[in-house]
Amino acid sequence: MKSTFEDAQKRLTNVFRYFELTDDVREKLKHPKLCLSVSIPVRMDDGRLKVFTGYRVQFDNTRGPTKGGIRYHPDVSLDEVISLSFWMTIKCAVMNLPFGGAKGGIVVNPKSLSRLELERLSRNYIREIADVIGPKRDIPAPDVYTNATIMGWMADEYANIKRQQLPGVITGKPVHLNGSLGRESATGRGALHVLQEWVNRKKLNPQQRTLAVQGFGNAGYHFARLAHDEGFKVVAVSDSKGAIFSEEGLEPGKVMDHKQEHKDLKSMMYCDGSVCDLQRYKKISSEEMLELDVDVLVLAALENQIHKGNAGQVKAKLILEIANGPVTSEADAILAGNGVSVLPDVLVNAGGVTVSYFEWVQNRAGLYWEEETVNDRLRKKMGKEANTIFDLVEEKSISLRTAAYLQGVKRIAGAISETGTREYFQEG
Repeated sequence: MKSTFEDAQKRLTNVFRYFELTDDVREKLKHPKLCLSVSIPVRMDDGRLKVFTGYRVQFDNTRGPTKGGIRYHPDVSLDEVISLSFWMTIKCAVMNLPFGGAKGGIVVNPKSLSRLELERLSRNYIREIADVIGPKRDIPAPDVYTNATIMGWMADEYANIKRQQLPGVITGKPVHLNGSLGRESATGRGALHVLQEWVNRKKLNPQQRTLAVQGFGNAGYHFARLAHDEGFKVVAVSDSKGAIFSEEGLEPGKVMDHKQEHKDLKSMMYCDGSVCDLQRYKKISSEEMLELDVDVLVLAALENQIHKGNAGQVKAKLILEIANGPVTSEADAILAGNGVSVLPDVLVNAGGVTVSYFEWVQNRAGLYWEEETVNDRLRKKMGKEANTIFDLVEEKSISLRTAAYLQGVKRIAGAISETGTREYFQEG
């Protein structure tokens, strides 16, 4: 079976056709710079000692310190974390941020832990990776099943280890612990900006666009809420337990309010409730939701959701990738053959890392911005880079994904070349 990283690397094949690239760049983009696997012992509430496996991967730091989230999930693997760090490298370059790419993860079902166990796990993870992170080296952030509170614990633990306050080591922190206003909704907000730029480019009416959102977590919820407020019609949402559908449209805020009513009190921000508990909407399976006849299918869950086995059943004419790697390379080819456009993850979900960059800048300067300023700077940044990619699509008649990768890889290649290539040293 092909690994996720092998599939991610296939995306570079198309890119390499469109500009001259030195062998140095090709070789460097094949290998992560650092892969760290750690064992994390945690004393459980019942007195048992349990050891969890954690990872931190730094893929490339040519353009600056590495940046990337930490996810808690039972299916976390080294292959997945390497792939995510590769995508982060491309994403930071797409957005022209002064970062390389990294990612981290722990193999755990966080819903099974108490709050105290979750805190011990988070702090112990930082103890194990403290030597390879730092405000000028590698800056973690939240990802799947991690949140601002967990980031606050991690930043505090790092400060304890280093005996000094270094808030720039972690982004996505609570506002009162030197986090940035606007960070929580940044990924969903950034995705909406990209969709709006695309809709405007195509001269479409948002009020006539129907959306189905797979993954009603932080990013998916904020995207759905903001899209609904802008006039888009959200007709379906799903979570890990299934999906709900309404031809008349849903109100994402009310759906989330219902989920939060059924919160599991032993953990944090992980709900026993499901969108499926809302009786007034039609329940459908997660598979059926992917096949709905909507204008935009929004993928905000996990990797490899659209693959060669189900790509042919997708009826939406546009896919918006808020999750990392939700469409495989084989599915890309099928979708393209069926006239389905894909707004790619390395652009669409870059709002999170962009506002994380803003938070890092604020932490280092000791000067904090109003939320309106953060949101305005995010809108301008997303709009600028999105339209540059859209121009490339029209200029070269290539796919949106190829254009996004082309933009990112060109910037990475420029940085690598400036340090010296084989051609440079042979000439010397």
